[in-house]
Amino acid sequence: MTSTIQVPTSARGAESPRAGGGPVQRRNPITRLRPWLLLAPALAVLAVLLLWPLVRVFLFSLQDYGLREIVSGEPNWIGIDNYLEVFTDPTLWTVVLPNTVGFAVLAVAGTVALGTAVAVLMASLGPFWRTIVGSAIMIAWAMPAVTGTYVWVWIFDADRGIFNETLQTLGLQDEPVNWFTNRYTFYAIVLLNVVHHGFPFVAITILAGLLGVPKEMLEAAEMDGAGPWRRFWRIIVPNLKQVFAVVIILSTIWDFKVFAQVYLMPGGSGSNREALNLGVWSYVESFGQNRYGFGSAIAVLLTLVLLAITVVYVRTMLKEEEL
Repeated sequence: MTSTIQVPTSARGAESPRAGGGPVQRRNPITRLRPWLLLAPALAVLAVLLLWPLVRVFLFSLQDYGLREIVSGEPNWIGIDNYLEVFTDPTLWTVVLPNTVGFAVLAVAGTVALGTAVAVLMASLGPFWRTIVGSAIMIAWAMPAVTGTYVWVWIFDADRGIFNETLQTLGLQDEPVNWFTNRYTFYAIVLLNVVHHGFPFVAITILAGLLGVPKEMLEAAEMDGAGPWRRFWRIIVPNLKQVFAVVIILSTIWDFKVFAQVYLMPGGSGSNREALNLGVWSYVESFGQNRYGFGSAIAVLLTLVLLAITVVYVRTMLKEEEL
């Protein structure tokens, strides 16, 4: 005698058969929306603090916005005229872009090279001295950019700087030199400042990767006759490819938008037009010349450049998570 088991209608509605024979679980819409609901407060704060100011800057860049517009509150829309003026201004091509791009390339190369050298040194030390060296270099990273810039200004000061005094004591120059008037010596000092401030982050990051490289590989390479330089390029660099990519991209973002280290140098606030970069040029045109629309157009261009670099950084991070 066979018996029939009645399945409640609610149970049949909750589960539906699939090809494999198992039930298909239907996800509640609230379950799907839960991550976004949890992120909503933070996204709202970011939209107010970050997105809306960016939108306002873009709207300003489409206007001839100056003191008259600030007082009257009436917009003066001129379309893309500010962008056309930026791209046709010789200052962009002869001064600003070479300063911005050239400095960023040298700063990234110097920061990564010095940071890598310090990381290799720290990896060869014992735990005690590694902690001492790490704590010492982190002081440079923790120092505010404004404070560090004034220290370098004092070192290279034309009247009381220890650099000029040292050169005169050694007989290498007869009288003090103002190193901030020349475009190249100006950015050489900025380069020292930025590399000194940025290399600790690179060193600590690469050190973390170095400590994760299998010692067996290094020992086997050493037994095969590979020297330190060859072991570095053939074993360490391939293993830390993603780490190097991350520190290079982050350093590029930071060095492209460098502002305080340039603006606070003598002549860097606009009096020396040969020392302008994108960030300082935008600030000087906006608040020095009261051309807020033109300055906003420069700021939008800088933001687009940084956004492109950030996209590369995010894609690099996603690839690293997949490995």
